[in-house]
Amino acid sequence: MEGSVMKIGIIGAGNIGGNLTRRLTALGHDVSVANSRGPETLEGLAEETGATPVPAAEAAKGAQVVVVTVPLKRVPDLPAGLLDGAAEGAAVIDTGNYYPQQRDGRIAGIEDEGLTESRWTERHLGHPVIKAFNGTYAQDILERPRPAGDPERLALPVAGDDAAAKRIVRDLIDELGFDTVDAGGIDDSWRQQPGTPVYGLRAGAEAVRKALADASPQRPADFRG
Repeated sequence: MEGSVMKIGIIGAGNIGGNLTRRLTALGHDVSVANSRGPETLEGLAEETGATPVPAAEAAKGAQVVVVTVPLKRVPDLPAGLLDGAAEGAAVIDTGNYYPQQRDGRIAGIEDEGLTESRWTERHLGHPVIKAFNGTYAQDILERPRPAGDPERLALPVAGDDAAAKRIVRDLIDELGFDTVDAGGIDDSWRQQPGTPVYGLRAGAEAVRKALADASPQRPADFRG
């Protein structure tokens, strides 16, 4: 699919969702965007980018890529069957992070069952996810893309169990102007959660690989509920 126009649904129009909308429309993709407040609140972003504002329940309709970029505590509130209308083999990107003390409150599945954030999200969505962009500064999506081979090109970790979906996401991130590093499966995605060495790291692929390897499975105290 690399280089081809894709239908992309973005659920959440905050910093990450808004800037992905800006970049992906600029690259020529067909983007639908939704938030929790309704499509009428997205008219400004739609006018700026050419994206189509839609209700959240319709954002994934026909989409080859769906980006879920909402606060973790809001994932259970997403419409039931959200992904039922997505294209066959759709790649679902989860950008979420668990901030129990700062925003989300205590989530039992993560704290008591030891689920990674993305595994917990995946269970609620009923669809495999690819974890990406969760440690990326939103402004970098606009300001720091670089061509392949540029020594200043940043690399992003990408975790997921579905090899085909992961390939779609890595190709899309490459098109956005960033390298990627395979961070393993969703059960390995703790290596890129908040408080880990790679979280928020602005570096190339070699440094990202090292940071992933240096991660501890012990969640830092600031990120425990």
